[in-house]
Amino acid sequence: MDIVPGTSVDGRGLRTAIYFAGCSHHCEGCHNPQSWDMDGGTEMTVEEIMGRIKEEEFNVTFSGGDPLFQDSNELASLARRIHEEGYSLWCYTGFTIEHLWDDHRFERLRPWLDVLVDGPFIASLRNISLRFRGSSNQRLIDMRHSSPGNISIVDI
Repeated sequence: MDIVPGTSVDGRGLRTAIYFAGCSHHCEGCHNPQSWDMDGGTEMTVEEIMGRIKEEEFNVTFSGGDPLFQDSNELASLARRIHEEGYSLWCYTGFTIEHLWDDHRFERLRPWLDVLVDGPFIASLRNISLRFRGSSNQRLIDMRHSSPGNISIVDI
């Protein structure tokens, strides 16, 4: 849908946020409902996206929509390239990590993620004092130190 360099609300430091189109969570109060359309946005190659990332040299965040509605092979290929180029990678999703551990599509992406922000936005749990998430059910998960049954939360 969009690539926004220099954002400071989608993870630590200045980041290039890649907003993917498509989401079926349809969270009430979503800050980006225009991203729900699965056919929205513009298709780009991994090389085109990497070119945009390298223009600014910021770390990267996948957001949306929900990035996990993208083709898992293409998403993992992009994430691998981001990691190989030395950038950290955060990913926002409306799924919980407990749901994703058993999802073969997530298995391809998981090795390249530094932080996963999981869980749907829940309007009744909205908390504007939280950093990098909108509701208190959402977690910042350190993917480098997490495994099934042992979830490590990022200390912000």
